[in-house]
Amino acid sequence: MRERGGAPTVYDIVGPVCESGDWLGRDRALDAQPGDLLAILSAGAYGFTMSSNYNTRGRAAEVIVDGDRVHVARERERFEDLIRGEQLLSA
Repeated sequence: MRERGGAPTVYDIVGPVCESGDWLGRDRALDAQPGDLLAILSAGAYGFTMSSNYNTRGRAAEVIVDGDRVHVARERERFEDLIRGEQLLSA
């Protein structure tokens, strides 16, 4: 996120899974605007090793940030990845 120098607004940062415990940060003062991306470091269950496909959510991509360089270590899962191998029951 770039610093804009504006007055920060207090936000609650939540995850995407519609659960009451899906908090990433509460009462965070940020100078964020619609469309900004936030980097959430050490996000526990959102990291690959503790993630799940609950609510048919694909796992996020994993990236390595090395100074001003960014490398994709693992691509995000697509919906097609989630349903690969599933079979419909025959009548």
